[in-house]
Amino acid sequence: MEYNIVFFLILFFVVVEFCMQQMLSFLNRRAASPVLPDKLIDLYDKTKYAEQQQYFSVNNKLGSISSIVDFVVIILFLVFGWFGGLYDWAYQVTSGSLIWNTLLFFGLLFMGNTLLSLPFDIYDTFVIEERFGFNKTTPFLFVADQLKSLFFGLFIGGLLLTVILFLYQWLGSLFWLAGCAVVVLFMILLNMFYSQWIVPLFNKQTPLPEGELRSAIERFADHAGFCLDNIYVIDGSKRSTKANAYFSGLGSKKRIVLFDTLIDELTTEEIVAVLAHETGHYKHKHTLQMLLLSVVNVFLIFFLFSWTVGNVAFAEALGGKGSSFALSLVAFSLLYSPLGLITGLFINALSRKNEYQADAFAAKYNLTEALISGLKKISVRSLSNLTPHPLYVKVYYSHPTLLQRIGRLMNKA
Repeated sequence: MEYNIVFFLILFFVVVEFCMQQMLSFLNRRAASPVLPDKLIDLYDKTKYAEQQQYFSVNNKLGSISSIVDFVVIILFLVFGWFGGLYDWAYQVTSGSLIWNTLLFFGLLFMGNTLLSLPFDIYDTFVIEERFGFNKTTPFLFVADQLKSLFFGLFIGGLLLTVILFLYQWLGSLFWLAGCAVVVLFMILLNMFYSQWIVPLFNKQTPLPEGELRSAIERFADHAGFCLDNIYVIDGSKRSTKANAYFSGLGSKKRIVLFDTLIDELTTEEIVAVLAHETGHYKHKHTLQMLLLSVVNVFLIFFLFSWTVGNVAFAEALGGKGSSFALSLVAFSLLYSPLGLITGLFINALSRKNEYQADAFAAKYNLTEALISGLKKISVRSLSNLTPHPLYVKVYYSHPTLLQRIGRLMNKA
């Protein structure tokens, strides 16, 4: 294998990104406070807080080990040209067919990555989550989830890749415009029909029955001038005791989904406050805003990739022997990481701002205390890290910390 300038650039970016991840993880560990913040002293006793600190510590260690393994594997693939070797093998097996050799190449990478992460997923689910009382997943359900995720990823990823490859063969250098349009259309459809198409593969959703909770939610919706007919309960308890709620869909396809664990843990007023927060996202058009940002990001990625797809140096940097769509895509994805980090910082900052806006929307309806109480219960129940490092928050957090949200809500009260 010959090492060219693109190879060294990729190697540099991979090493720098890994070092940055490790540094941020170290800072986050150092920021973990052994002293319970005053604002949360009514929720934790010393024993429970010590459990939270322990849960954070073991998860952090597992994440660090996982990232080290991923880093070592990528370095080995780069230095020894194994990406190129795998592509050459796929090329021979498929007799040089662009579509089939690319699908086989990425299919093998996808399955290899799944197998690499599997031991960590097993340990996380059946050791860490079990140890701290969160896990409700049976071995059978775990295997079923893994197989469904694998087949779904291969099918959807393979379908999108096939369409893009067809467009590449048909349109040449202009393929990126049509490919971008295809991906954007897929994103919109997924946004609209996620709960109807994807969720049923893994969970059962049932309409929220008539009763005190549904009546309270409907009263709030009427008061807020928000048309909400689709309120569903999802059986999240079959996998975990952690609670959640989310807003899904666009337009007439919008629906609120409540985890059954949320209904069990929170009072009616607290659930209404959480849903008021989710309604705030819709009222402020945050879902549409983030979708548009994703479209811009996809456009940028396709545009930049179109400049590299025919460049032999990108394929040779990974051990290839000539120009290759597949190898160029892998090389581009590794080189894109610094720009992806910058766009991620911007998107996460905007997302955190949106969370504050959604909280403020709930506060307008005199739900400040109920929202704070609900957020505390969700955080305590999931043993969330209460004192992450500020830099770690800026890079990785799409939501403000619990203490930040409480502080902002109390200032507005």
